[in-house]
Amino acid sequence: MREVSLFRRCLSLVMLTALCAELGACAGRPDAAVLDPVPLSGSSDRQLTVLTATNRSPDARGYSSKRNATLSFEEFTVAIPPSHRPSNIEWPVGKPDADKDMVVVKRHALDEKQFVAMAQAPNREEAVGIFVHGYNYTFQEALYRLAQVAADSKTDGTPILFSWPSQGALAGYLADRDAALASRDRLVWLVRTAAAKTDVKRVILFGHSVGGFLIMETLRQLKLEGKDDVLGKIVVVLAAPDIDDDLFKSQLEVVGRMRTPITLFVSKDDKALAVSSFLSGERPRAGSLNVDSPSVRDAALRYGLRIVDISSVKAADGVGHDRYANLAQLGPQLAKLNGGAASAPEAGSFVFDVAASVVSSPFRLAGAVVGQR
Repeated sequence: MREVSLFRRCLSLVMLTALCAELGACAGRPDAAVLDPVPLSGSSDRQLTVLTATNRSPDARGYSSKRNATLSFEEFTVAIPPSHRPSNIEWPVGKPDADKDMVVVKRHALDEKQFVAMAQAPNREEAVGIFVHGYNYTFQEALYRLAQVAADSKTDGTPILFSWPSQGALAGYLADRDAALASRDRLVWLVRTAAAKTDVKRVILFGHSVGGFLIMETLRQLKLEGKDDVLGKIVVVLAAPDIDDDLFKSQLEVVGRMRTPITLFVSKDDKALAVSSFLSGERPRAGSLNVDSPSVRDAALRYGLRIVDISSVKAADGVGHDRYANLAQLGPQLAKLNGGAASAPEAGSFVFDVAASVVSSPFRLAGAVVGQR
């Protein structure tokens, strides 16, 4: 038994090392210096305001991977360069230059009262958006990724980043799952706060990877607390959710059917989720569901889920785990989901075909029949 355990650990290390090489994560990653405001030359194509709430411990320039008992709040203004390419983050190399780099041009700390006032201000669609990053993210990487997604989707309003204390390291997977779970109460507070004002009609929770696990735990806690009024406002989108399949079902059993179906973006060739599955005893992950499987179709019907296979979407990280970064620019095609109403209250399993710019539906609830692709 000890030999099997040792073999599994060694194989896990080999898989993580290979994944690290494909991600390029062993090379330099942006440090907290990218959070320092830089002068704006006036040629920036767009400036975005992002609110941040984090239970990471503050350090000299930004935030560390250490856990903090309280939340810290800030407001960042991020400038998007004229040469910005969709799904790309133009990281500063050397001296930051707003003409060609994505840069922070303003930042200032907020107290809780100031943050709440800004967080409760809905966009033109009466919605507030919250992004919860995944495993192996630093604070600055999460901030810039949210700015990229907001820029590409031409988001109206001020998106909110909830940054939990990820280790920002591939070897920190188990520590990250614990840190995410330990952050649940903080995210519950943020969601309840955002939903408190009557003019906020929707709170959009977008979670990636382990961030999806944290969101589902948050929904579960809200349900157990009897906060159905809050749950009624929530719209959930999970990209490559790193959640054990059975755990996901147990979470759904508690949460019940949402007013707006939970949307899952999944892909069968996500190598990061394959490693996660292996590390978890070869348990399947929710982000790797096969939309052609009868059991997946049954689950979509039972729990009221919208499961969208995005395997055809290009991934920049080489392992298929960050496809969500490309989804913002594909909004018009995705809007064709369910006959052109992306917000329609329809559940089912779908295949997103980028090449054809269509969505085929093996299974749909609203009067359609099961078909073959």
